[in-house]
Amino acid sequence: MDQEEEPRNGDSTHNHSHSHNHGLHHVSKKPKLAPPISEPDIRDEFSHHHPGVARINNGSFGSCPKSVLAAQREWQLKYLKQPDDFYFNTLRKGILKSRTVIKGLINADDVDEISLVDNATTAAAIVLQQIGRAFAEGKFNQNDSVVMLHCAFQAVKKSIQAYVTRAGGSVVEVQLPFPLISEEEIIQEFKKGLEKGKENGKRIRLAIIDHITSMPCVVIPVGKLVKICREEGVDQVFVDAAHAIGSVKIDVKEIGADFYVSNLHKWFFCPPAVAFLHCRKSNSSPDIHHPVVSHEFGNGLPIESAWIGTRDYSAQLVVPSVLDFVNRFEGGIDGIMERNHEQVLKMGRKLSESWGTNLGSPPEMCAGMVMVGLPSRLKLLSEEDALKLRGHLRVYFGVEVPIHYQALKEDGEGGARDKDGIITGYARISHQVYNTLEDYEKFRNAILCLVEEKKVCKMLLTE
Repeated sequence: MDQEEEPRNGDSTHNHSHSHNHGLHHVSKKPKLAPPISEPDIRDEFSHHHPGVARINNGSFGSCPKSVLAAQREWQLKYLKQPDDFYFNTLRKGILKSRTVIKGLINADDVDEISLVDNATTAAAIVLQQIGRAFAEGKFNQNDSVVMLHCAFQAVKKSIQAYVTRAGGSVVEVQLPFPLISEEEIIQEFKKGLEKGKENGKRIRLAIIDHITSMPCVVIPVGKLVKICREEGVDQVFVDAAHAIGSVKIDVKEIGADFYVSNLHKWFFCPPAVAFLHCRKSNSSPDIHHPVVSHEFGNGLPIESAWIGTRDYSAQLVVPSVLDFVNRFEGGIDGIMERNHEQVLKMGRKLSESWGTNLGSPPEMCAGMVMVGLPSRLKLLSEEDALKLRGHLRVYFGVEVPIHYQALKEDGEGGARDKDGIITGYARISHQVYNTLEDYEKFRNAILCLVEEKKVCKMLLTE
């Protein structure tokens, strides 16, 4: 049978109403009635992790359990056994099922609002390309603006450079205060950024808001900022929530953004690389497309994204298996999020008390990650110093943790201080189900060792 005679790969509810009547749109995010997973089970699920490394950096690349990797391998073998049958009869149904799981987890109105893409970087390209096209086609005025946080992910900044500024748009970066005392500091700075974005009659065509910033990591009051954008007449709002799903609760209807993306391979246990992009349906929905143009161009983003040529789609297909995995834990994904939040705060306080430093934000602005001040005696005075310390900890102490350099203000003053000076270095620690107390003790002792030996960052070796 020719491909044209088959339903489109990854097709939506409109062409699969029969399968939906058999329960696909009734996927529940509530945990199954099963005994909680045991500690030995957890150790086994992550036994492929390097045994000698304190892995307290789940935020960067996530983690995938053995049972999900096995499910991924099954999908890969299904494809390799008979690719034609897989394409025509299996792939489209599997991707639709994964999208339906995500719809339930994030409280979306319609599965057609959900597209699966490689990562948040791909989603940013999708959103920013349509903004760039509007500038290039004269739909927007030159120097109309895009507003974003200054600590937005570097790939997003590069996408703005590639698609927006070269087409005539301007960019306003909102400085995120850090360390933080309350979310009100963010709200006030964001309002200033919107005012700047509208100066001289300019119109804000897009606001980009992180749900959880990367470095430094802070949970942003995203719902409040989206509401402010609506009140101020911002055309579209894109929430870059790379760290969100599996880390904080998501309700896209409550948040109200036009676009919302989150990586499924960071905190939701999928193998790399897969993310969902939620595009809110409206009468003024923009003309958005996947940046890789293939046979399905023009059939809607969910369909375009479900087939971008021959490749391994297994990461997109294992989402139901991940749901099965998290439902083995007490409370399901909500229970995991709650325990990760509690444990990372507990570990962060232990570290800061041991080093005589601080946490970078209040508990309600943390999720599964927290910023912990490093002793000022380490003299972490640049981005290069941060990379040196990170590499040194990895090579000589078996600790994997991101390090953040917090520059002093223009007046030479900083935020927090310890007994020896201004704190300019922070570690971003994560907690995931596989972490143990020993991981954080290993990190604590490594920093204490460097301080006792009077080592400073510029002296450190990384190989």
